[in-house]
Amino acid sequence: MTRTVTLDPLFTAADAPAFTDRDLAHLAAGTLAAVRVPGFLDPATCREVTAALERLPTAPYDPRRVPTPVLRFGPALNDYRLPGGKLDAERYWPDAEAARRAWNRAGLRPDPVAVSLARLGATWGAAVVPATIDGRAVFGGTLRQIDSGLLMHYDDINREFPDGLFDQDVVAQLAFNLYTAVADGGGATSVWRHRWEPADEEYREAYGYGTGAVAHCQRVDLPPHVGDGLLFNPAHFHAVAANTGGGRRIAFAFFLGLTTTGQLVVWS
Repeated sequence: MTRTVTLDPLFTAADAPAFTDRDLAHLAAGTLAAVRVPGFLDPATCREVTAALERLPTAPYDPRRVPTPVLRFGPALNDYRLPGGKLDAERYWPDAEAARRAWNRAGLRPDPVAVSLARLGATWGAAVVPATIDGRAVFGGTLRQIDSGLLMHYDDINREFPDGLFDQDVVAQLAFNLYTAVADGGGATSVWRHRWEPADEEYREAYGYGTGAVAHCQRVDLPPHVGDGLLFNPAHFHAVAANTGGGRRIAFAFFLGLTTTGQLVVWS
């Protein structure tokens, strides 16, 4: 029997001159795949920022956990998750403070994360503030050089830490990427119209999943361009393709959480 695939007309990716509060609401609701703003950061500023990155300490992921090589700066909460969904606070907080000090020493001007958060806050109508744990602000704004791609996976703070982590209650999560350098080819982000379900564990591979988990699922592909700002809902399965040309694929990234009080909070 042949399976007929019916496409969801709402699951599309849109290019826009700027993000709007409606875009953020539709992404949070899952009725839009992604919104990309070309030229969110101008090329000259991207070159300046990329050159300044040499002043930031970067390190690779443990290849036993992330099999494709990725250079990154800044701690991500999920990397400090203990069995049972608890945070390894003894490791996380010193690393977060060290990252803040290194960021300040690097003196990136303009600060691409601050610029992005200010614009998103203006879009939403209220400042974006750091998520907090027991009143303590978490780190937000990692840098990653992904040249060999990432496995298909999803991100969901409420599944990663099911007993709750933040002082704020997050009801929807968005992912933001700002590209300051891209390769000559490849490096696209793909987003599938699929969220995790227990049967997906059959396709588990390292931190992610094999393509069988999204067989017959609708997807959108988003090639990166220098200066692009990209927002999508990371609860949808997503992946990054390997570069196919020369150059580096470098992006600043953070998560935005929509809280029960309508506030936007940020973390990495």
